[in-house]
Amino acid sequence: MKKILILHTGGTIAMHEDKATGAIRPDNKNPLLHFDLPIDTDIEFITEEILNLPSPHITPAEMLLLKKRIVKAHNTGIAGVVITHGTDTLEETAYFLDVTVKEKIAIVLTGAMRSSNEVGSDGLYNFYSALRVAACQEASGMGALVVMNDEIHSARYVTKTHTTNVATFRSPTFGPIGLLSKHQIHFFQQPIQNNHLDITQVVGKIPIVKAYAGMDETLLNLLVEAKIDGLIIEALGAGNLPPASLPAIQNLLKTQIPLVLVSRCFNGIAEGVYDYEGGGKRLQELGILFCPGLNSQKARIRLLSALNSNLNKEQLAHFMTHPVQLA
Repeated sequence: MKKILILHTGGTIAMHEDKATGAIRPDNKNPLLHFDLPIDTDIEFITEEILNLPSPHITPAEMLLLKKRIVKAHNTGIAGVVITHGTDTLEETAYFLDVTVKEKIAIVLTGAMRSSNEVGSDGLYNFYSALRVAACQEASGMGALVVMNDEIHSARYVTKTHTTNVATFRSPTFGPIGLLSKHQIHFFQQPIQNNHLDITQVVGKIPIVKAYAGMDETLLNLLVEAKIDGLIIEALGAGNLPPASLPAIQNLLKTQIPLVLVSRCFNGIAEGVYDYEGGGKRLQELGILFCPGLNSQKARIRLLSALNSNLNKEQLAHFMTHPVQLA
């Protein structure tokens, strides 16, 4: 009999709406525990309420807890894991697991945009869909997946694109890797495998700074004094910065911390193309690492994982600049 582990962590999918005020709050009892779903009787479900947190309260420490539980589950013969999670940081948890879990086990995250007692609540259906995907043979070894709104997305590319729409999770440029129909699960793409880092801790300060027109060195100079461990820069276009920010960038580079650059555009990749002051080509020459194909929040998760592994400087640079290639 196939075993599927369900890990509930909280979020809107486990909340309810106060009908008098319209406020949405955590519930003492998870509403997903009280439904009988039409799942194959040859599957055994093991349910754990490992956390009960709104997703803005999730930190890398909770992500590491989930990673350790998944590894333990794999070692005890569990075939797949479904994680219910708040949507605000769901993509970061999914990508953390994608990078750090090397075991061949189905990992499926899902959530909801509407709480359990709202009209049109999507939580139960998304939960059911996630269970279906986790139980299917094809999901094993595909890395972490996000299943919502009848779509299957790779953790590497999926992102939350709308504040309230139930179809908020999208994969810019690439689209979903699979779809759910009434009776079948259809995979159309095979995700490129990650280099996995089997980390045991998540320490380090890595802020994210977003570039904007007229940006100077004021904020960046504060970071020089803050003794950070790395920095993610969400740059303009293909990977460019206003020239007034460059003195502080150079001061940060002198501290020997890794500076990783992504684009603030949600389609395309960052690359060193422009050869002018602040242009990407010159930023690369200074020593800034370009991380193509990831958004800033996922590049931060990737860098945090790298800093907590045994990678040397050259290995870390390769890991950050080749996020979709095997070493």
